[in-house]
Amino acid sequence: MFFSISTVNLINALFIAAGIGVCGLCFLQISASSHLRKEVRRYFQVFFLLILLYISTHLARQLMDGLPGDGVRRALQIVTLVEFLASGLMSYMISMLVLTVARAEEKQTKLIERVLLGYLCVHTLLLAVGAFCDLIYFFDEANVYHRGSAYLLSNLCPLLMLVTDVFLLVRYRGNFSRRVRTAFWIYLIAPIAAIVIQSFTYGIQFIIFATVGAAVYMFSVIVRDQNEQYEKQRMERSRLDTELSMASSIQADMLPNIFPAYPERSEFDIYASMDPAKEVGGDFYDYFFVDDDHLGLVMADVSGKGVPAALFMMISKILVQNYAMAGHGVKETLEAVNHQICTNNREEMFVTVWLGILEISTGRLTAANAGHEYPALRQAGGSFELVKDKHGFVIGGMDGVKYREYELQMTPGSKLFLYTDGVPEATDANKELFGTERMLSALNAQPDASPEQTLQNVRAAVDAFVKDAEQFDDLTMLCVEYRG
Repeated sequence: MFFSISTVNLINALFIAAGIGVCGLCFLQISASSHLRKEVRRYFQVFFLLILLYISTHLARQLMDGLPGDGVRRALQIVTLVEFLASGLMSYMISMLVLTVARAEEKQTKLIERVLLGYLCVHTLLLAVGAFCDLIYFFDEANVYHRGSAYLLSNLCPLLMLVTDVFLLVRYRGNFSRRVRTAFWIYLIAPIAAIVIQSFTYGIQFIIFATVGAAVYMFSVIVRDQNEQYEKQRMERSRLDTELSMASSIQADMLPNIFPAYPERSEFDIYASMDPAKEVGGDFYDYFFVDDDHLGLVMADVSGKGVPAALFMMISKILVQNYAMAGHGVKETLEAVNHQICTNNREEMFVTVWLGILEISTGRLTAANAGHEYPALRQAGGSFELVKDKHGFVIGGMDGVKYREYELQMTPGSKLFLYTDGVPEATDANKELFGTERMLSALNAQPDASPEQTLQNVRAAVDAFVKDAEQFDDLTMLCVEYRG
C-alpha cells in the first residue's frame, strides 16, 4: 500500500498541516490567557480542538480516499463521520461564543441555548441516519468518496446556526465592540467566500485556509478586546480602592482616635476602637465634652454596610454631637436627631444609638437607648454585668418617637463598656455566635485592666473564637473608667 499525492492534494495537505499548527498554538495561548472570561476561554478551547479534529480527519480522508481494503473502508467511514460531526460542533461552539459575548438577557439566552442544542441534536441524528443509508455521502467499490443525494442536509443545521449568529450580531450589536463585531462577521462570511473560490480552483481546499485564518483573527481580536476590558476594570478597581482607602481614612479621622484622649483629666480614662468589616463601616463611637463637667458618650450602629452606611454614619454622628453639645439632655437629643433624620430619609436607613452624659464631678451617668445593645457596667470591686435598660425605637425608624432616659451611679473604679452587635454576633466557621456570655467572660478575665487592655482582651477572645472565619460585621467598642 502506498500514498499517491497530486499537486492539489499536496497544497491541501500543506493548508491542513499549517492549520493544525496554528490551531495548536492558539489552543496553548488560550490556556495561558488569564484575562479571558471563563466561558469565552472554554468555548475557544473546545472550538480550536474541534478545528484540529476537523482538519485532521479531513486530511486522513483525503489520504485514504481510493485505497483498497475493507479496513481502509471502515476507517474512511469513521473519519468521515467524525469530520462531519466536528463541522456541526464547530458551528455550535461559534454560536455559543457569539451568544456569550452578546450578553443577551437571561431569558433570551436560555431560549437560544435550547434552540442551538436542538439544532446540534438534529445534525447528529441526520449524520447517523445518513451514514447507514448513504444519503449524505458514500464510498464506491474502489473506496472513493462521493456526495449522497441528500448531502445538503449535512449543512442544514450549521446553516440554521449561522442564521442564529446573524440574528445575535444584529439584535445585540450594541453589546459588541466594533472590532469584535467585525471579526465575527469575517468568520461567518469567509467560509462562504472560500466555497465560491474553491469551485474555480480544481479541488484546492480554500475553506480550510479561510476557516482557520478567520478563526485565528477572531480569536486575536476577542483576546485583545477582553484584555482591554480587563485593564479598564483593573484601573477602575484601582481607582475605587484608592477612593475607598481615602474614605476609610476620612471616616477614621471623623472618630476621636488619639489616646490618651484627655491626659490632663485625671478623673477618668477612656479608650475606643472600630474595625469595619469592609473598607468603610456603619458603626461609630464618640466622646466629647458638653461642658467642663459633662462628658458625652455615644455608641451607634447604622443599618447596612459599606459606603452608604458610612455616609449615614457621618450624618448621624454630627447630629448627635451637635444637639448634645447644644445643651440638650439625652432624651431630647435622641428625639431631635430622630426627627431630623426622618424628615429626609428616602432610603429608609436607621441607626441604633446609646447616648450617655457623665457628670464627672459626681459620677452620675444619664443615658437613653435607641434600640442599641445593652451596656456592660462594672462597679468598683465587682464584675461586669449587663445593664438591661429600656430600649426605645431606632433612630430614623419613625418620626415622633419618645425616648426614656435613666441614671446610673458610677463610683471611683467603675467601668462602662459599650459595643455594637458585631461583638456578640461574631460568628465562627460552624455559624455559632460569640454571644454576650463569652463577652462578659472576656471582660471579667481581667476586671481591673485599663480601658485599652479591656478592649484588647475582648478582641483577642473574639479572634480566638471565630478563628479564620470571615468578619461580616463591624467590631466597635468603647470603655470608660471613672476615677472620681
